[in-house]
Amino acid sequence: MRAVVTVTGSDRKGIIAKVSGFLFERDVNIEDISQTILGDQFAMIMMVDTSESKKDFAALSSELEEMGAKIGMTVRLQHADIFDAMHNV
Repeated sequence: MRAVVTVTGSDRKGIIAKVSGFLFERDVNIEDISQTILGDQFAMIMMVDTSESKKDFAALSSELEEMGAKIGMTVRLQHADIFDAMHNV
């Protein structure tokens, strides 16, 4: 299943490594990634494939949010279809 991971917050070292490592450990494949820094704010969007993950979508989403809170970032997981519908108005 394709999904979108968004990561936002104050820039600091190791954000990409932490998020990508987290996804790797849960058998989530990163298909595409875009990130930028605006001033001191970091923003990243990842297109991922969760089909091989042993975690269900709700658990994966919850764990991503918890991990994000630990590193001081807002991290969200959304189904790609929902993300597209929300951003193609």
